[in-house]
Amino acid sequence: MNILLVAPEFPDTFWSFKHALKFVHKKVANPPLGLITIAAMLPAEWQKRLVDTNIRPIRSKDLQWADYVFISAMDVQRQSVRAIVQQCKQYPVKIVAGGPLFTGEYESFPEIDHFVLNEGEITLPQFLRDLAEGHPQRVYTTSEYADIRTTPIPAWNLLDMHSYDSMAIQLSRGCPFNCDFCNITAMLGHRPRLKTAAQIIAELDSLYAAGWRRNVFFVDDNFIGNKKYVKEEILPAIIEWRKDKIGNLFITEASINLADDPELMELMARAGFLSVFIGIETPDENSLTECNKTQNKRRDLVESVHRIQNAGMQVMGGFIVGFDSDTPTIFQRQIDFIQESGIVTAMVGLLQAPYGTQLYERLKQEHRIVEEMSGDNTDGTTNIIPKMDAQTLHQGYRTILQQIFSPDLFYARIKNFLTEFHPRRFTVVMQWREIYAFFRSILLLGILGEERRHYWDLFFWTLRHCPSQIALAVTLTIYGYHFRTISQKHILNQPIAQKLPLYPNATNLPQTSRI
Repeated sequence: MNILLVAPEFPDTFWSFKHALKFVHKKVANPPLGLITIAAMLPAEWQKRLVDTNIRPIRSKDLQWADYVFISAMDVQRQSVRAIVQQCKQYPVKIVAGGPLFTGEYESFPEIDHFVLNEGEITLPQFLRDLAEGHPQRVYTTSEYADIRTTPIPAWNLLDMHSYDSMAIQLSRGCPFNCDFCNITAMLGHRPRLKTAAQIIAELDSLYAAGWRRNVFFVDDNFIGNKKYVKEEILPAIIEWRKDKIGNLFITEASINLADDPELMELMARAGFLSVFIGIETPDENSLTECNKTQNKRRDLVESVHRIQNAGMQVMGGFIVGFDSDTPTIFQRQIDFIQESGIVTAMVGLLQAPYGTQLYERLKQEHRIVEEMSGDNTDGTTNIIPKMDAQTLHQGYRTILQQIFSPDLFYARIKNFLTEFHPRRFTVVMQWREIYAFFRSILLLGILGEERRHYWDLFFWTLRHCPSQIALAVTLTIYGYHFRTISQKHILNQPIAQKLPLYPNATNLPQTSRI
């Protein structure tokens, strides 16, 4: 059996980092972890190939070779999925699909032959058994949760590793919190399920043996969902593992209560965790109550961010505007918070309601779901009818992006962050790509860029105040170039009318606003 695994293309978004990746001659931020994990679960005697369409397109000879095409996708990859399906249908090849996009709306893809939904550890064996017996069903689904202690090491050998900026591994699935706009708990449950320390070390060993020396992204939705286990089992094992290793610093996602646990922050910093993404969402207590973001309430969020930065981890933040409780003051409040906290990588988006979430069900009952979600909450679109006047919301959102990614505020924020940041020192591998990125940043940002004055001011400020962080400072300027490029190309230079939800008289909504 010949299996072609296809990763759909990600659009040009804040999260893609495409414009930053060009500085280091990389094509994609992270590999398709779900697909290469599924590949490791397929029969060993089957022939497997991977085409990541973020790297190269599918060719005719790929489809002529394949008996089955396996696709895994998120909502944001919907457009690419449709193109891939149409291309596959020109050949006598069957399509098997899974992942969040199809779990939420597989009925929208009648051309696909089989759906292996929810967690592959449960549904894939069912499909393979029926396929071997000659009667595969169209849809395989389950309400059970998998024991990920049985999950194999991903098939790294299928990847063109040189095209990726980071590798990805997973420790856990599920999150103990219950944010109403998040579909993680709907898909994966509230009780975090974790791999063993031995599994994680085996995956790190396999990456290291393959020659990987760059960053590794722990893709957990909340790495600290079970803090006791992470502190007692996982982090000590990683600390021991890296004693004779170079490179391989870590990135992950966590909740803000990380800031409440000095021991946990210390262990993560010692283990090599350099960056952590945290859903801040909003500085407004009413909006936090509205979306059930209880872990963010009744705390000084700026102080919490600074505690994590002081411990040696950069905080990347997610922010949302468009809650029912939001008033027009929220736009400046978000700007002020982002600046004061020193969150350089600030991802601000409009509220969206993913299928399966509590928010989706509530707004559906209120007849406020208006179109399918783009899957990218930072593209200036929303699939809901907001309480705030639509024009006000979209203009306010644009104002946030114009301000926080302007050279004045962005470079000031880098200085704020570097002042708070006290990282551990690790031996890293300097590659030609980093040297190339430095000189390219000088050309595009320090000579040709609109921010050239800010670039050199930051460069010499860093040499004076924190010279060991000069590489990080330059990296952050490259991130700023990416964010400005995306915001100008896809949001700021687009007419507001193109971003408004598709409902009648979008610019003159009924007076449902609380403002």
